[in-house]
Amino acid sequence: MRGLCCTPGDAVLTGLRDLDVRDEPLEARVGIAPDVALLVRHSTVVGWSLTDPARYLTIGFAAPDADPPSDATRRLLTECLDLVTQPVILDVEDREPTALARLRAVDEAPRNQREDRHRADALLSLIANLVEDYGNR
Repeated sequence: MRGLCCTPGDAVLTGLRDLDVRDEPLEARVGIAPDVALLVRHSTVVGWSLTDPARYLTIGFAAPDADPPSDATRRLLTECLDLVTQPVILDVEDREPTALARLRAVDEAPRNQREDRHRADALLSLIANLVEDYGNR
């Protein structure tokens, strides 16, 4: 996949093989699992979408928590997605001070979150990898 796109509030996460396909209408959305669809354009799968991605945050292959995600988890997911997508990830990789400060703040947030611990731990795992790669130098 070439790019991740999010709707406002990260209600839908979309992975596209090429960001240029965003400008063309879809031919079909093929549901393949609850909240998961393949996106088809000109008889070719061009990406996928996941509705309510915060609900499915887990570490490894654990089953998602049946309870709905907390508002804090949803906000944290938004911050994490911002950090791992362009243009912010490019600033993180270039070790821009503002981006690294943001990375460290996002790394701290799930450590202090008391509710929705399983999801917070999943986000912490993602961000910890970025901190290890870029934030500690």
